[in-house]
Amino acid sequence: MDSRKASLSFEKANCGGFHGGAIYTIIVNRLRAAGCVFAEDEAQLLISAARTPKDLTAMVDRRVAGLPLEHVIGWTKFCGLRIAVDPGIFVPRNRTEFLVRQAAALTRPGSVVVDLCCGSGALGAVLAAMQERIELYASDIDPAAVRCALRNVTAAGGYVYEGDLYEPLPVILQGHIDVLVANVPYVPTEAIGLLPPEARIHEARVALDGGTDGLDIQRRVAAEAPLWLAPGGHLLIETSEQQAPHTVEIFTHNGLIPQVAHSEELDATVVIGTKMQNKST
Repeated sequence: MDSRKASLSFEKANCGGFHGGAIYTIIVNRLRAAGCVFAEDEAQLLISAARTPKDLTAMVDRRVAGLPLEHVIGWTKFCGLRIAVDPGIFVPRNRTEFLVRQAAALTRPGSVVVDLCCGSGALGAVLAAMQERIELYASDIDPAAVRCALRNVTAAGGYVYEGDLYEPLPVILQGHIDVLVANVPYVPTEAIGLLPPEARIHEARVALDGGTDGLDIQRRVAAEAPLWLAPGGHLLIETSEQQAPHTVEIFTHNGLIPQVAHSEELDATVVIGTKMQNKST
C-alpha cells in the first residue's frame, strides 16, 4: 500500500485535528522521533490496521511508547503468511525462516510434525501451508502463547497443547514424529539485559531465557527426542553460530546424527539431528 492510499482511509476522519495526508505525515514524524527506522512503512501499517481515528491515535501512542509494531497491529508476516501475534508473545524473527525452510525440505505429505515451544505457532502454521496433508501438533508452556497459537495452528488444521515441552503431547506420538521443530529460547540469562527493549520488555522472558549458557532447553529437548522421533525422524533447533558446536555435542550425546546448516543471508544457524533407522534383522 503506497502512502497516498494509506492516508485515504482517514481522508474524512478527524484525528486530533489532522485530516487525510496530514495524518500520515504527523504519524511518520512521531515515529521517526521515537527512533523507528522504517517510520513510513509503519505509518502505512498502522493506518490500514486502525478501524477508527481513536484506534489510530491509541495505536500510534503504543508504538511510540516502545511496544513492538507486531503487538500493536496484532499480526506479523512470516514466510509470506500472516501470523496472529498477541501482546507479550514472542515475535517470529526473519532468521527463523531458515529453520522453516530446512524443516520443509524434510517434510513429506502425511508427515507427523511437531512445533515444540511453539509461541505463536508460526513455524507449524507455515509448514502446514508449505506441505499439505501433514499431521500437525504444537505445544508451549505459556498459556498466553497457547491462546495465540490456537488461532494460527488450528486454522492450519493442527492441534495445540499447553504444558512443558513433550509433557502435554499425546503419548501415541512417541516413536512417530517425522519432523520436530523447536525454536527454543537460547539467549544466556546474563545476556537478556543486552537484548533490544522490544524483546527484553515486551516479550515473555520464558521465550528468551535459555539458562546460564543458553543451552538448557536444548539439552532437555534433545534428551527426550529419540523417544518421540520416528526412525529416520529429524529434530531441528535454531541456535547461534557460536553455540552450534555445543548443540552438536548435545545431539551426539543423545544418539542423534547431527548436521549444521547456516545462512549468511539471514545470519541463521540450525542444527539438525536425525534418529538412526532401525537396523534390519
